[in-house]
Amino acid sequence: MALTSPVKEHPYGHLIDTLKDSKFKFYNPHKLNDPRYDKLPLSIRVLLEAAIRNCDGFYTKDEDVQNILDWQQKQNKAEVPFSPARVLLQDFTGIPAMVDLAAMRDAVAKHGVDPSLVNPKCPTDLIVDHSLQIDYSKCAIQNAPNPGGGDGPNQGPPRSTSSRPPSRGSSQCGGQRGSCSKAACSDPPASPGRPSASSVQQIENTPLLCPFHLKPVSETDTALKNQEMELVRNKERLQFFKWCSKAFKNVNVVPPDVGAVHQVNLEYLSRVVQVNDGLIYPDSVVGTDSHTTMINGLGILGWGVGGIESEAVMLGQPVSLTLPEVVGCKLVGTINPLTTSIDIVLGITKHLRQAGIAGKFVEFFGPGVSQLSAPDRTTIANMCPEYNATVSFFPVDQVTLKHLKKTSFTQEKLELLESYMKAVKLFRSYEDSSEDPQFSEVIEINLSSMAPCVSGPKRPQDRVAVSSMKEDFQSCLDEKVGFKGFHISKEKQDMRVPFLHCGQEYQLAHGSVVIAAVISCTNNCNPSVMLTAGLLAKKAVEAGLVVKPYIRTSLAPGSGMVTHYLNTSGVLPYFSQLGFEVIGYGCATCVGNTAPLPEAVVDAIKQGELVACGVLSGNRHFEGRLCDCVRANYLASPPLVVAYALAGTVGIDFEKEPLGVTSEGKEVFLHDIWPSREEIQQTEEDTVISSIFKDLRGRMKQGNTFWNNIDSPDSVVFPWDHKSTYIRSPSFFSKLSKEASPPQTIENAHVLLFLGDKVTTDHISPAGSIARVSAAAKYLLSKRLTPREFNSYGARRGNDAVMTRGTFASIKLQNRFIGKPGPKTLHIPSGQTLDVYEAAERYQRDGIPLIILAGKDYGSGNSRDWVAKGPYLLGVRAVIAESFETLHKNQLVGMGIMPLEFLPGQNADSLELSGKERFTIVLPESLSPRQQLTVKTSQGKSFVVTALFDTETDVIFFRHGGLLRYVARTLL
Repeated sequence: MALTSPVKEHPYGHLIDTLKDSKFKFYNPHKLNDPRYDKLPLSIRVLLEAAIRNCDGFYTKDEDVQNILDWQQKQNKAEVPFSPARVLLQDFTGIPAMVDLAAMRDAVAKHGVDPSLVNPKCPTDLIVDHSLQIDYSKCAIQNAPNPGGGDGPNQGPPRSTSSRPPSRGSSQCGGQRGSCSKAACSDPPASPGRPSASSVQQIENTPLLCPFHLKPVSETDTALKNQEMELVRNKERLQFFKWCSKAFKNVNVVPPDVGAVHQVNLEYLSRVVQVNDGLIYPDSVVGTDSHTTMINGLGILGWGVGGIESEAVMLGQPVSLTLPEVVGCKLVGTINPLTTSIDIVLGITKHLRQAGIAGKFVEFFGPGVSQLSAPDRTTIANMCPEYNATVSFFPVDQVTLKHLKKTSFTQEKLELLESYMKAVKLFRSYEDSSEDPQFSEVIEINLSSMAPCVSGPKRPQDRVAVSSMKEDFQSCLDEKVGFKGFHISKEKQDMRVPFLHCGQEYQLAHGSVVIAAVISCTNNCNPSVMLTAGLLAKKAVEAGLVVKPYIRTSLAPGSGMVTHYLNTSGVLPYFSQLGFEVIGYGCATCVGNTAPLPEAVVDAIKQGELVACGVLSGNRHFEGRLCDCVRANYLASPPLVVAYALAGTVGIDFEKEPLGVTSEGKEVFLHDIWPSREEIQQTEEDTVISSIFKDLRGRMKQGNTFWNNIDSPDSVVFPWDHKSTYIRSPSFFSKLSKEASPPQTIENAHVLLFLGDKVTTDHISPAGSIARVSAAAKYLLSKRLTPREFNSYGARRGNDAVMTRGTFASIKLQNRFIGKPGPKTLHIPSGQTLDVYEAAERYQRDGIPLIILAGKDYGSGNSRDWVAKGPYLLGVRAVIAESFETLHKNQLVGMGIMPLEFLPGQNADSLELSGKERFTIVLPESLSPRQQLTVKTSQGKSFVVTALFDTETDVIFFRHGGLLRYVARTLL
């Protein structure tokens, strides 16, 4: 099968029209003269235009166009293709995608095919943004930050005991935020089990010290030092990216330190309309980052896919999807002035999650939409994965155009955009109900009902009103261990543990905040929310409030644009004075890249078995993700992160209790320092201007000196370094034949893992640091690396040996074979408890196929291709679960692993499965979508499961052993 279809006359060439007052051509669906078009949701109109434009009779057929046009009757029934305008990769998932393409070049070359034919057919942007780690925070001294990124024996920046914020441009060891340990500041060694009785007074105004040379580092250089560490430790990966940018056509690599992938996508890569060879059409994108849906807020259709699906699109394959239902989300009412966009986000998220819209499109309409700024809309769209919708689409309107004017769109381009969008009826006036399309169903949400809230302490869907936070946390202490509860006995709930930090005594209790992070997810694209936090910090400092010095505070903006407008508005110094220092650009705390807490804080938490808290403005906070000893984590808007940091506890009623007391004894309440909506809007108007975006574009074009000076090979195929522990040719193409073999029945398989409900992608393929006792650590040690050189799993995603060993290596994995959390399993033939990788290795050595048993919502969480690649390389042939997260199910199919679902009302317990049986899954000669299969056990039982192949394409991918092998065969 070729990757290109024969050249012939376009079946819809008669629809080509010329845009009024323009030289540009476009496909005009109105020329179909079909009244159904005006009734289609606007997101479906984008799918229709792409099908018309790409209709070649091969990948996209006339039948597909007609099915989309007949959406009202064909939704949830017809399978249709979608060819997006571009692909977006971030480096954690982008590097394995590019490594796979490099390996595919090797594979086709072995069959005598020109390897240079392996190129992305679809324009691809790869943003290097996920490798940043926090080695330096404000005045941070970590005893062991290192280029290898491993754990150090003692990490610790100290902080001042002074109640007065340190002056700008001067700092002290005592002014440091975060990991001040006994060995890192003037705290003398303490006797085991108790704090020291004395300490040396900190010297004021001592500077930040380099952790390697103990020489002063300017406070303003904090971000630069983190960036320098990032570039040094990831040089090998960056060399590979540089090779990709030269070797592959249609690949654009955005270098480190420009911004987070979703920010760069919003601020630089988004076009709303594309112009190519004189043809204009809607911008659209699929990306390997779970935040890809953010782009829906600008009227650009886009969603997240796995790395292997993105590779297929890169190579010219359309995305295959069942024509979705479209839920119309009607927004009415008026927004409360104190309500932030995050409150709106979490409120809408809760409504949509309860509505059961998994796998559906959501499209917003109604008069309430006009009250939301473009950044508000992108923030709402970003949470799309939390309620399991495919997209959350906000059609283009005047608010969109007003925003784009700020982002340095020229007036000519804005006029072209508006003219085209109106010509194909992709432009909305939300106040005009006559423009409302027909939806599959409508959900109405009243914006005036939204109240400030947070989400936690363990899951993003558990929303808590700020007014009820104190009572809710207390109930979490009382409840049994579960999705919310910690089951702390009554006699221990009032426990307070004293400790010394940089010469001053503090106390920790249940609910004490030890991490407060404003990070580069969800919120930082929204100027109003970040400016609210900055203005709150300003008013807090002016009122004389401070943040306790042991709290690890950090500010990781999504891009330089955020830093620019925070600085321009004058609030950045106040952030800094409260300890929220800019630490760099990229994902940090949210993906587990935060530095350790102060040793004294960790000791106090462990001594009192305290439920310590982290508060962050991200969209992921599963238990233990930020730090193993921080059990309660809350998602909050940036201003509430600042507020809880000031309070030092989540056990506070903001309406009745003060944030703090000034040196004059005056109580300061949250409402005293909360900025007005008018003040926020005026500040945004004055600071978020086109020059900010022009600055970003300049940084994009200029790059940085380190990146510009990197040498990389000039070869067509990549010269693999067999000694490398970062970049390795994977084994996905081993024994690749020209023809696919028919699927074989899985006989006498053992269960590798027996799992329960809510197994997340964090459990399957953990991010963050590599534990020293893990299977991945043993591998790296065998390569003569020290723990300091381990770096993170994300950084080593281009090495299948590391990632396979990291699969199911989470310390929070609940395996029913073991009975306690940990990355262990039972090797059934021997009865031994082993690391998951070691057990899988034994099974593979003995030629025994493997399956996994699981409960509900298997694979929820971030999009990560290694959640499918890892199990595949472990030898897993099938996963039998009660239900699957849609994206992860697709990833399993893409790697040739069967997702099998128990029949309704059945599960492993109801079928009385122990997991220790051997399983045979009978496969017929020809599979079909949603086919029921019989599973037989060695105990004589049998039961029926549904094979979750939703489309014929899914079946094809499975028959070929996964999408990668299928794509490779199309070139042979």
